[in-house]
Amino acid sequence: MNRTDRLLAIVLELQGKRSQRAEDLARTFETSVRTIYRDIRALGEAGVPLIATPGRGYALIAGYFLPPLSFTPDEAAMLLLGSEVMARRFDAQYRAAAQSAGRKIAGVLPEKIQDAVRTLRERIHVGIEGGGLAPEVAEKLRQLRRAIEQTVAVRFVYHTRYPAAPNAQSPQTREADPYALGYLQNAWYLTGYCHLRHDVRRFRLDRMEEVTPLERTFARPANLPPRGRDLAGPDGFAVRVRFDAAVVRWVREAPSFYTTAEEQMPDGALLVTLRVRQADEVTQWLLGWGRHVRVLEPETLRQRIAAEAAALLDHHAATLPPIKRPTSGPASGEER
Repeated sequence: MNRTDRLLAIVLELQGKRSQRAEDLARTFETSVRTIYRDIRALGEAGVPLIATPGRGYALIAGYFLPPLSFTPDEAAMLLLGSEVMARRFDAQYRAAAQSAGRKIAGVLPEKIQDAVRTLRERIHVGIEGGGLAPEVAEKLRQLRRAIEQTVAVRFVYHTRYPAAPNAQSPQTREADPYALGYLQNAWYLTGYCHLRHDVRRFRLDRMEEVTPLERTFARPANLPPRGRDLAGPDGFAVRVRFDAAVVRWVREAPSFYTTAEEQMPDGALLVTLRVRQADEVTQWLLGWGRHVRVLEPETLRQRIAAEAAALLDHHAATLPPIKRPTSGPASGEER
């Protein structure tokens, strides 16, 4: 990014946020703090009204806005493609807003750029699984979005695939303080404080029923991770697994959301580290790799995977001929 583009981008960054420290701007634009200081001074000399507050950084004087911006064909195409994706994956109100925004962007583009954008949109397709958001999920999304905006708690019935306690029942009635919504792996999730578990948890919307906003309000914590992604945090635990070389390409093609690190081994195997709050967050993903994966730690998860595999074998054993097991050498997927 050249300096002219960076100066404009700094103003846009300050216009979109209340204040930014020089360190934050340097991190955003991948440059030094000293360069940001020079850029801020140049903007001031050019007449951009900036305020510097010790400890808080720089901000624009209230009421200052840049004139309308022009888009390149690539920028306009990305905005329109993004609006199409959001229109298919949000509730009715935000879907209408995304469609309206797309029409406004397309309507103000010069004719020459409209032709270029039309060509790009014809040649770039963003694949979205399924036929759009299910009506029942869209309604829950609308209710939870409003609860987040109004900081009110919600009650719902939740279906848990693997209850935390051996004798726990599913579904259970839960109450939660909703913090954020996220779209991950073709499903919407709610991140919030669960009053049953006394911890921050994530709930999949299509497993929720009877969503009801409560009259009780809550204070949103100030130290939540950005966009609610790092859900495990310091209270989670690490999972280490080893994948055979034969499936490394496919593991990297379809990684778990909880993956935090990978290490390629000399024999081609892959060591993967994940961080989770509950074992069931990765149990099904691990089982899906069959004999090509081995859990190294924790021991409790290794035992759980072994128990699930044994139960699967017992379930099918009645209709299978006797299974011949190898008499020498390590089984595929075992440590060598």
